[in-house]
Amino acid sequence: MNLIAIIIGCLAGIGMGFLIPTIPYTASNYLAIGIVAAMDTVIGGFASNLKGTFDIKVFVSGFVMNTVLAILLTFIGQRLNVDIYLAAIIVFVGRMLANLGIIRRIYIEKLEQKKSPFKRKVDVEKKIKVSDDEPKII
Repeated sequence: MNLIAIIIGCLAGIGMGFLIPTIPYTASNYLAIGIVAAMDTVIGGFASNLKGTFDIKVFVSGFVMNTVLAILLTFIGQRLNVDIYLAAIIVFVGRMLANLGIIRRIYIEKLEQKKSPFKRKVDVEKKIKVSDDEPKII
């Protein structure tokens, strides 16, 4: 199912490339912020899929709302002659980097489990025993 969606998306992108070969300068800011917002949502969806919390309704609504909000900020910023879209880019890129960090950690954990499948997982929280002298980690 995902493969079919990827193929349809690629074909639609190729078709749009033939229909609209150049982007007008006035629309370049809108397209750039729309692409950044869409990439943020896609990377967030990929991270949530790896965590097992993916929901298609949340993904689609986030994709549409993030893109529309980013384009709306760009529009308002151009009308006010203020580069408000830069704030949106900073937020979206920050979220993309955070989601890429999550994806990286998940794959590192999978690689570590693959290397030693019989190794028991160590608890993150360690018990601390407080004695008279100093705290000791057990």
